[in-house]
This record gives sequence, structure tokens and C-alpha cells, in this order.
Amino acid sequence: MKNIQFTKMDGAGNDFMVIDGITQEIDLKPSQIRTLSDRKKGIGFDQLLLLESSKKPGIDFNYKIHNADGSEAEQCGNGARCLYLFVKNKQLCSKTEIKVETKNSVMKIKDGPDENITVDMGLPEFSPSKIPFKALQKKSFYQLPVGKENIKIGAVSMGNPHAVQIVENLNLAPVLTQGPIIEKHDFFPKSCNAGFVEIMNKNHISIRVWERGAGETLSCGTGACAAAAVSIIWGLARSPVTVSTRGGRLTVDWCDQGQTLLLSGPARQVFCGEISI
Repeated sequence: MKNIQFTKMDGAGNDFMVIDGITQEIDLKPSQIRTLSDRKKGIGFDQLLLLESSKKPGIDFNYKIHNADGSEAEQCGNGARCLYLFVKNKQLCSKTEIKVETKNSVMKIKDGPDENITVDMGLPEFSPSKIPFKALQKKSFYQLPVGKENIKIGAVSMGNPHAVQIVENLNLAPVLTQGPIIEKHDFFPKSCNAGFVEIMNKNHISIRVWERGAGETLSCGTGACAAAAVSIIWGLARSPVTVSTRGGRLTVDWCDQGQTLLLSGPARQVFCGEISI
């Protein structure tokens, strides 16, 4: 058994267990992460975030993301904001903008407007081979066979793969039935996050997301970015886009398709603790 100090954090309803891997030696197995994620017998979280030091010039920290099922994720926008607040609260860095490296990208995080935190999420990736998504050529939309239906989706990567569809009524959206099917769909070799979007007006959308390795969550930062990007590409929205989730509101700025996409939203510390595992 080993004692691990942690901080529980929340980003617009997306909740995280954040661990300082700089001052502690951390080597968690997927089975241990699953135990910690249990909301009745563990800490409970959507993702576990591990902060580590970086030896690369210009990179302040390494940022590892583990889903509740123990799998490693490539990206997490809500988590990035919580990580930034964690770094500030722990006084691990005095910079007003930090760079962190995830499994497949580098993110810039800084103070945003109205006490929010802003994350540079990079360029949305629509190329099928880079999402990855099984298609012969890049299109603005695809028909995804789900059961007896063909569903119009936008396929995009925000560092992790997303399938985005528009629905008329978000409350009636088949998140719990279609979500698990889309997540494991053969067209997405590395699985995906399934996003369901209701267009409120040109600058406001509402979303629900079935997250890969976590199920439906109250909020998903990369899901908000993917939903906004697809809505803009389809001409249904324009930047800046307010994204309402079940856990709170986020703002996505993507003024030009040649520019990186910015995600802004809240982050807060819930409590600190120590657990033996």
C-alpha cells in the first residue's frame, strides 16, 4: 500500500482527480485507476490527471490523462484548465502562460476573461487518416451506419477523435443508446467520443457527450470544441460560440479555419486529500 496525495477538481461539471507526479513517485496500473474512479468505493472522477516535470526546452510540464476505465486519453480541454489552476495553487510555476505536453500534442494555457482560463486547443483535424476515421476522402460530413439508421456526422479530432451529430431536442437525444455504439464503431479504429448538439442560435449551442472510456459526462472540453467546429463548418454557428453543457458553460473561439481554436471556461478546486492504494 502507498499513500497518494491528490486534489479533486471540477471544470464545468467535468470532475478530475489531479495528482502531483513531481513531488511524488507515481506509477498507477489501469486496475488501480479503475478502483480510484469508483464513486462509491474510491474518489470518483471522469478522468485522472497526472502532472509530471518535462525535460524538453520550452515545455513546462507533462500532462497525462487517464479515463475512468484506466485507458490513457490523448487530450482533455476541461482537464487542462484544472491542471493550470492546480499548478497555480501549488505554486509550481509563476508564469501567466504555461505549455504542457500531452500524449500527442502541446497545449498553451493562460488566464482568460472573467476569471476563466483559456486553453489553445490547436487546429481541428478533419483529415480521416489523422482522426483516425475510415473514409476514402475528407468530407464535411459522413453517413455513419448505426443499427438500422444512417446518421449524418462530422468527424474531427481535437487531439482525440469525435463524431458529432445535430439533434432537434437534446433532452430526447439517444445519448445512452447510440453513444456506446458510436464510441466503439468500426469506422473509428481508436474509438471516439460521441457528441450530440442542439443549435440554439448562431452563437449558442447545447451539447451532451458520451466520452470514450468514461460514458456520458456533465461536460467535455474537447467535445465542446468539436461540436463548435463542426457547427461552424456546416454554417450553423459562428465564432465565438457559447457551449452549454449539463455542468456549465464554455466559450469556443475559432474565427478563422487557419487559426487555432481557443477554449475558455471555469475551473475550481473542490478538496484535497490522501488515499492509500
